[in-house]
Amino acid sequence: MNPKLLVVDDTPENIDLLRQVLQAMDCKILVANSGERALDIIARNPPELVLLDVMMPGLDGFETCRRIKASPSTADIPVIFVTARQDDISQGFQAGGSDYIIKPINADEVLARVRHHLERLQLMNQLRALNEELETKVRERTARLAVANRQLREEVNERRFMQDRLRYLAEHDFITRVYNRNALDAHATEVIERIQRERGQAICLLLDIDHFRLVNETCGCIAGDEMLREVGEMVANTLDATDFLARLGGDRFAVVGDHRNRESGMALARLIQQQSEAFRFYWEGRQFELTLTIALVDIDEHVTSFDQLLMMADEVMYLAKRQGRKSIRCYDENTRDQTAHRSTMNWALTLVDALKLDQFQVHVQQIAPLAQPTDGHPGLKMEALVRLVGQAGGLLYPDAFIPAAERFHLISRIDRWVIQQVMQFLGREQSQLPSIQSVAVNLSAVSVREPDLTHFIAAQLERSGIDPRVIVFEITETENIVNVEATRQFMQTIKALGCRFALDDFGSGFASFNYLRELPFDLVKIDGVFIRDLDKSDTHESMVRSIVEIAAKMQVEVVAEFVEHQGIVDKLQQLGVHWAQGYYYHKPQLLSVKALSQMAASDLR
Repeated sequence: MNPKLLVVDDTPENIDLLRQVLQAMDCKILVANSGERALDIIARNPPELVLLDVMMPGLDGFETCRRIKASPSTADIPVIFVTARQDDISQGFQAGGSDYIIKPINADEVLARVRHHLERLQLMNQLRALNEELETKVRERTARLAVANRQLREEVNERRFMQDRLRYLAEHDFITRVYNRNALDAHATEVIERIQRERGQAICLLLDIDHFRLVNETCGCIAGDEMLREVGEMVANTLDATDFLARLGGDRFAVVGDHRNRESGMALARLIQQQSEAFRFYWEGRQFELTLTIALVDIDEHVTSFDQLLMMADEVMYLAKRQGRKSIRCYDENTRDQTAHRSTMNWALTLVDALKLDQFQVHVQQIAPLAQPTDGHPGLKMEALVRLVGQAGGLLYPDAFIPAAERFHLISRIDRWVIQQVMQFLGREQSQLPSIQSVAVNLSAVSVREPDLTHFIAAQLERSGIDPRVIVFEITETENIVNVEATRQFMQTIKALGCRFALDDFGSGFASFNYLRELPFDLVKIDGVFIRDLDKSDTHESMVRSIVEIAAKMQVEVVAEFVEHQGIVDKLQQLGVHWAQGYYYHKPQLLSVKALSQMAASDLR
């Protein structure tokens, strides 16, 4: 099957991006830049699937979809909306859409959704052809019923199998074979509606696999998928017939226990955790133990939607993870801790408003050389640090809002804001600024996974006109670098532009040296936990010495963070560390021409 796919978007860049992603499939791509043009193409050369933008001049995506579905000849063509607005999703389904993809697009998600709907369409076509064939055979063989009955039974069974398969694909997760998020949404919504009418009771368990990343990184994604399948089977074996198990995605599962109260739900949670403690996952001679963190939420008359239920479960899971893994925690809005945590939900709106109203600031902290440079003054070396202006006018530091930004998937927008602000400032003021060797900009591993980040950085560099060699992107070692190969490709692309990379908080995670070996970093920044008491801890001194020795062999520079007094400086110089950063040398200042001039005039050696 070589399907035809129609991409409809009024922005050529979006069309080009989708065409690049869909090149991985053996298909023919048709394009249209308006709803009217799309309807004309569909009438003359109907595609098997349409990827449809929402916001377009003339006919928008919703009206275009309604007209496609209004014609009997094109009503069965699946339409996948491509939108950047969550509010468009429900309206898209009302217009007849089959699915949706959120912008900025994720290549793997696009391919998975397109393949799923093409498979479903193929099965429906086969089913339609089989139905037509069956009707013809019934008419032709009426006189020979005795002989034909056996054959008809076989063919009817085949048709039933295809129908069951279609239903199964729509409702089940293809990795674990348990129900998927859509099926959970439908079931939980029915339970919530019944409880609203009858004042019944039910519970929801959210299950999170602790340290699942360890299996993925050490054994690969295939091993991770197999572990998910076995965990799903293990949990399913502990449930009653009325319990509903689904995989939410990633390493999370959910159970809706209809007619269960909190006591029964806690008993089930303890049983699942007991089974998980006895569970062992074996892969290529390795053995992994399993622990689960479980959140329990009562489904009562106060729960009015599936989204609210998941948010409540996520709140409980967040608190449970902070207090330690391998635990069971219930949602209790009467506890002081829960009330305090619920207030953090305001961070989502606070951060969105801060981005919209430009309430963030960029501060810079100078990085000092620990040895006399051989080529005279080395130029300014500094790190850009983001700050948030609070409601009272004071500054909030990253520790206060970055965890919330990561939790509510806003960290990428903040990263891009900082990149844009730093590059615009340097481009605008470069004729007035002293010589700058480098400016380090923090970059979340979540942002690195976004497919269009390279284009964004390249565009900002071109627009600002600065020397790319000035920019150093810091990736925190403790971040979840899930796909090392994809990260390597991203880094190589950006390094080809001239930028460099630093591995931040080096030594804080088990994968430190592996990341340094696998990824093309130019320098490492030692985690401050090893620096603060370097002059008092032999263990930390040995750790820093080993980092310096390995970095020297790999020709990578070393920066020490959180340098706070001369005793630490003396130790760092003895160990051969190249650069130091901390309050001992410089307290961060708002990024400005004045701040850079003051740093240039200072002598930190």
